[in-house]
Amino acid sequence: MSSDERNGSRGLQTAIWLLILLGVVIYVNFYMRTAPIPDIPERGYIDMHVHAAGLGYGNSGAFVHPDMVNSWKFPIYLRAFDVTESELREGGDQVLLRKLSSKISDSQFIERAVILALDGAVDERGMLDRERTQIYVPNDYLIRELKNYPNLLFGASVNPLRHDSIERLDYVVENGALLIKWLPNIMHFDPADRRIEPFYRRLVQHCVPLLTHTGAEHSFNYADNSLGDPFRLHLPLSLGVTVIAAHIATTGETDGEEHFERLIPMFDEYPNLYADVSSLTQINKIGYLRQALQVESITKRLLYGTDWPLQFFPLVSPYYLLDSITLKQANTARGMDNLWDRDTVSKKFAGVPEDVFLRFPTLMKGSCAKNVARNPNVDLETM
Repeated sequence: MSSDERNGSRGLQTAIWLLILLGVVIYVNFYMRTAPIPDIPERGYIDMHVHAAGLGYGNSGAFVHPDMVNSWKFPIYLRAFDVTESELREGGDQVLLRKLSSKISDSQFIERAVILALDGAVDERGMLDRERTQIYVPNDYLIRELKNYPNLLFGASVNPLRHDSIERLDYVVENGALLIKWLPNIMHFDPADRRIEPFYRRLVQHCVPLLTHTGAEHSFNYADNSLGDPFRLHLPLSLGVTVIAAHIATTGETDGEEHFERLIPMFDEYPNLYADVSSLTQINKIGYLRQALQVESITKRLLYGTDWPLQFFPLVSPYYLLDSITLKQANTARGMDNLWDRDTVSKKFAGVPEDVFLRFPTLMKGSCAKNVARNPNVDLETM
């Protein structure tokens, strides 16, 4: 099938699902039935993929590029984060973290979340390039503020082409980073670049996993989606880095092959390759969760995450999972006010095994215990 035919097929599939959703909404208004809620775990789960953001208020150092602020997406993202610009201006960017901590506390299923910094693009000198950076969430901001929230854990971000990337990596690890987060498509570097080898080797030394976006990226104004090709991860994987392929590469293609299909064989090749189930309830990823759960080599390496704040309707709905769950189950999930509970219950109904929800702490305690021990919010005995 050609690329055009494949894109046309996906467009038709999306249109069909929208019609189905409309029918479901009409049906639900007249005949609501629900299924039993899955058992609440004795110890809550960890969401290892949660984003933060800021506009620089409260001395956060965070920023969003003016082009992004002026785009149609900006008010949508503010609404998704459940903040207004006036709230941030009056109370500082810390308002977002405070609300986030409160929402996690209100969840029946999620106990803690890894909050992700996001480094920017760099120039030829290895310095932050503000003009090419669409969103920036500095490590220092999270290191300072997350100490106030025991249920929020630190996920760092370092562009490996910074002139002092190794020193920055050492610094965030010493300050409790559980992982390093990359989004190469907008940070504008190639994970296969041999210049990054020293950074990869230091990651292995520190025993810190790398959570990196795989697939195309459509949440920003512009992105180089060739950098989301999972094949570019052969280098860090071959060097022994524990790599978590965010979203299982469920968007985009390279050389006429879907990124998802390119990633699947790599699980058999590399025992240090993992992936997360974040964003897999989005409308543009219909069917991928079901496909992934049918492949044992993938299922036993999956980790639980949401990709919050991208958890709003119409981007996300449990009704998009009707290829895997019943209408009663979709109604039950939709009826949950807490978005983390809704996401958890939707994925449980869709067949995501309990091991997936528990695997991140297991991964950290097993291969990265020495790093976890440095984090003041993490107790190895109770994680």
